[in-house]
Amino acid sequence: MNSKLQNLWATKNKNDEWWSSFVTSPLAIVANYLIVDWKWLTPNRLTALSFIVACAAVALIIQGGRTEFIIAAVLIHVSHVLDCMDGQMARYRQVASRSGSFLDKMTDQIQVILWFGAIGYAAYQQSGNILPVFLSFTGVAFYSLRGYLKYVVIYTEMSDDPDYLKRTSAEVGEIENQRITKAGPGFGLKANFRWFAGEQRKLFSFDEGVFIFMLSAALLFNALTVMLWIFAVSQLFYGIARSIQRARMLHLNQVGQILTTTEK
Repeated sequence: MNSKLQNLWATKNKNDEWWSSFVTSPLAIVANYLIVDWKWLTPNRLTALSFIVACAAVALIIQGGRTEFIIAAVLIHVSHVLDCMDGQMARYRQVASRSGSFLDKMTDQIQVILWFGAIGYAAYQQSGNILPVFLSFTGVAFYSLRGYLKYVVIYTEMSDDPDYLKRTSAEVGEIENQRITKAGPGFGLKANFRWFAGEQRKLFSFDEGVFIFMLSAALLFNALTVMLWIFAVSQLFYGIARSIQRARMLHLNQVGQILTTTEK
């Protein structure tokens, strides 16, 4: 088996969402196989190119034409493939950096806001109904809340335990190290099928990769408002569920600290 392909597959994010796992991430690996050795093309340049392509899709969606929708659907996928490629390239070359990770996550968040904002506007232009704009706003707000809550928890925990972040990072790192690749080049058909079946549960995670599928399908079939309902309801559910989960975690950690202090 080609060692370069195996090494590239090893850079695939094991937490990829359903659509990323099966479509955009494998496409990114194939593309990286061809260009990863081009030294002038850096991961940060791929991130910037991904963002430019995403903005081009936004501009086309706002125009609201059928042809523009189809082109935008393609560009959204191109943008996401490039977004997968930058991280893979950085890990393959062993040049991953904090600044690169920050740039990648920042542009990802902005892209989601712009894409769904544009879809909400296009749906409003089609129907004259303000509801799609409200659905878009609701979805983006609660999607952002999911990420924001993580940092609220970190800030709150570190107020009482300055070593919380270091300890948590070590625990997460240990879990990540225990994860082994169970599919891809070098694995048999049975192992790959088992991995494929297990990944299906990620269809309901409604994270960035699934958004790519939803946006493209909505644009291709001109079902913008339907998609926005799914987006808004799913993010409302996950936002509330994550809020309860984080609050419970804070409570349990506080109880554990009280018990530990009492025992001492």
